[in-house]
Amino acid sequence: MSSQTEMALEQAAPDAGLLSRLFATADRIMVKKLRNNDRDWAHNRSKHQAGVFIPVETRDSGFFPELTVKKRKQAGAAEIREAFFLTVWPQVGEERTSHIVHYTSKGNETHLTVLPKAAFADLLPASFLVMGRQKKRDGWRYECLTIDSGGDEFELLRDLFGLQADFVSGVFEPAVIRSEEQEKVLDFAGEVIAAWMQGEIGFFADGRAAMPTTLDLAREAQAVFMRERGLTKIDPFALEAPGDDLRTLSRTIEWNLFREHQHRKYAVELVRLVMGETPYTPSPADIIRRLIDTRQEIDALMLSAGQQRKSRAGYSYEHHIEVMLRDGGIPFEKQVVLESKKRPDFILPSLSFVDSDRFDAKTGLILSAKTTLRERWKQVEREMGGRPLFLTTVDENIAGSVIEDMASIGVRLVIPESLLKAKEAEYAGHANVVGFGQFCRDFIKPHLAAW
Repeated sequence: MSSQTEMALEQAAPDAGLLSRLFATADRIMVKKLRNNDRDWAHNRSKHQAGVFIPVETRDSGFFPELTVKKRKQAGAAEIREAFFLTVWPQVGEERTSHIVHYTSKGNETHLTVLPKAAFADLLPASFLVMGRQKKRDGWRYECLTIDSGGDEFELLRDLFGLQADFVSGVFEPAVIRSEEQEKVLDFAGEVIAAWMQGEIGFFADGRAAMPTTLDLAREAQAVFMRERGLTKIDPFALEAPGDDLRTLSRTIEWNLFREHQHRKYAVELVRLVMGETPYTPSPADIIRRLIDTRQEIDALMLSAGQQRKSRAGYSYEHHIEVMLRDGGIPFEKQVVLESKKRPDFILPSLSFVDSDRFDAKTGLILSAKTTLRERWKQVEREMGGRPLFLTTVDENIAGSVIEDMASIGVRLVIPESLLKAKEAEYAGHANVVGFGQFCRDFIKPHLAAW
């Protein structure tokens, strides 16, 4: 099969399939959260950077070809170190001889250039570049994917590599990841097998592989957070960066706990689905036949797992905010039905206060929590009814134009502190964006006595 035919076939596959295949075939994989400058060049001609910034740790990790000194006409000029290598971009059907270049006159500044604009032009903020190094007969080739932060493939990317909320860049070895995952499940797999052989797989599922409720999972994460920080409560006024802590609770601690619970649950469900409830001594032919016969049910089970991941995230953020408000002594009402039939997540201090004739009624506010926004932020306009509304999120991928649209209808964004000036996000420079800590200090604390 020619490389062009192979590339055409790959282009036809969904991005999730491309990512899974890359994870299975590459010896090392670089994952890089894109800065704004890493993608702006693809649609904005005024930008000077024409590629992706490469951190020094990644440059010197051995992932890229060895850089050599470029011959320069000017004697004594600072060294430019560079390398050229083949990159394949199946999503856009292109091959490039890409260029990694280190300008020593600028310290460690290194860029990856000669990239296809089409792969970067439409990406949201905080999207990812994924490059897999593959051994071919004529040397190394680098297969490259861009993963949009607003797409479903992001969940697979995060799951495959265990990316934490504050992840920026790294080089991974899939074989090591697979080995570590295997070690994690070996003991549990032994327990599952023993339970099935004893005809107790149903009891085992209820006792050892039951999925906790979203509230119980949130409490489990909060207990871990407080234990690690030496805290007895999660008071936003006592935390240096409560917005970052909310993101850590929801996107890191709880996410890791959720993955562990979910892997256990669906491992047991898969055994029950394929092998049944009653123990017997299966032959290889029996197992293969049952796998084929239950293929549709297996697909449905995996789809259910993905949907559960998405639904968990929204409840998670809301639960952690509720605890933070309560521990901070902030009065609130939750899920109150408005005249528009909408149910905002929180009203501070109460609907009756906000809608009263008191002179300070406008100090009250609506706090709407959405882990991910996409187009969902437009729903909050119906919640406002002329009331002050703050929308809090840990989402990094909100475009500057959308933030401006929110400002035009009076919506203020409340985000983790570390995202205010993050180079991967577009929050900087917008007057309607504040960190969660500032939100608590400036819009809540001065009014607590009156509330």
